[in-house]
Amino acid sequence: MSNETIQEMENILKLQKKLYVEEGIPSLELRQDRLSRSIEMIKKYHKEILEAITADFGSRDPRAGFMSEIMSTIGSLNYARENVKNWMKDEKRKSNSSQPFVIRTLMGLLGAKSKVKYQPLGTVGVISPWNFPINLVLAPLGTIFAAGNRVMIKPSEFTPETSELTKKMFQEFFDSAEAAVFTGGTDVGAAFSSLPFDHLLFTGSTNTGRLVMKSAAENLVPVTLELGGKSPVIVDDDADMQSATTRIMRGKTMNAGQICLAPDYVMVPKGKSEEFYEKSKEAIEKSYESLKYNPDYTSVINEKHYDRLNDLIEDAKEKGAEVKVINPANEDFSQQEVHKIPPTLIMNPTDDMQIMKEEIFGPVLPVKEYEDFQETIDYVNSKDRPLGLYYFGKNKDREDKVLNNTISGGVTINDVIWHIGQEDLPFGGVGPSGIGNYHGFDGFKTFSHAKAIYRQFSADLLAPMMPPYSGKQFESTKEQTLK
Repeated sequence: MSNETIQEMENILKLQKKLYVEEGIPSLELRQDRLSRSIEMIKKYHKEILEAITADFGSRDPRAGFMSEIMSTIGSLNYARENVKNWMKDEKRKSNSSQPFVIRTLMGLLGAKSKVKYQPLGTVGVISPWNFPINLVLAPLGTIFAAGNRVMIKPSEFTPETSELTKKMFQEFFDSAEAAVFTGGTDVGAAFSSLPFDHLLFTGSTNTGRLVMKSAAENLVPVTLELGGKSPVIVDDDADMQSATTRIMRGKTMNAGQICLAPDYVMVPKGKSEEFYEKSKEAIEKSYESLKYNPDYTSVINEKHYDRLNDLIEDAKEKGAEVKVINPANEDFSQQEVHKIPPTLIMNPTDDMQIMKEEIFGPVLPVKEYEDFQETIDYVNSKDRPLGLYYFGKNKDREDKVLNNTISGGVTINDVIWHIGQEDLPFGGVGPSGIGNYHGFDGFKTFSHAKAIYRQFSADLLAPMMPPYSGKQFESTKEQTLK
């Protein structure tokens, strides 16, 4: 990385901060205009976006890409544009609520008022991943722009075609004082994460998240970290196995499992793992007649990740797991132009296997059996808190037991992943799976400063409660407090 790139990033950040002070808080109209431009940008370039993503992945169906990268992103931006007017309103709060009833009533009558005003933070840095290289850049801009911020973006080096297109699009639709994109490798990412932003959003792996947080801490930059982890699926004994496997395998094969919320392991009642496999096989065969040359089935992003996934499978096999490959057309994957791995189930894995220790991020799914339902909760709680958790079943008591006794970023019941698609729900992790959340009003608040404002009443009723403490008012207040 050249010194010129570092200097350019520093100069643009200084410019954005300078203009924030000089131009003041952006109007509703300007915020909506930035959101509208983002939408028009995606619409204009939607074909090029899908072509670039396909080139980066080697094989990724444009129709699936349209839904995940174009349609869902426009939906997030539209939702923000439609709701920003209400989000910007000052939020009334109660005044003097800790005081005795008589005092707070009197102060309220005399004009004491409290409110929260949401102000833009300034400039938000966004470091986005490769798995959804457009959505995870632009969807967060819905709430970043709605909150009135400017933005600087560092897209992933693993999707170079899409990252360069992203830079081109933003240069056409935005001045760099509003939004700027910087491409490059890990050295650019490291320099970017050390800049003194007003907030930094990172989406990616837990290990990289630690490094980003460490860099941000040097400047006391607040962070939102969207990480991942091993999101569990609990299949209850009364669950509809056909429906459950269909939905689980849809989630696991979507983007070839390269989703932070993809189900990472499944727990089924003892004796039902074979049924789970058979139903999963049926579900895959209904969706894919073949895999190797089928554009509907996505490639693993690159050789490095392809080798990593195959190493996980081999490690599990060597340590005694039964490996079941779902390959509808019995194709040979040993030689191929791209990096495809067929859906693979690891039956009855043990905790010493590497596949049970790290996030998989691919179309490989361990299937564990349990005897007593409490085992599922105990097992989830023995691991790092996951980004997502999924329960399949009809028993409300056990559903409540899962919800009340486990902690995860979010939950989808009787499906997987879908809670991320609910724009009015906060999305984020907890602990090792992330810090903070965004989407909807929760995202607006994440990228805003909640300024507390209190208006004091005009009458000086507090004088009797100030030194010297000899007045009857103080003694009366004391008596009421201690009642």
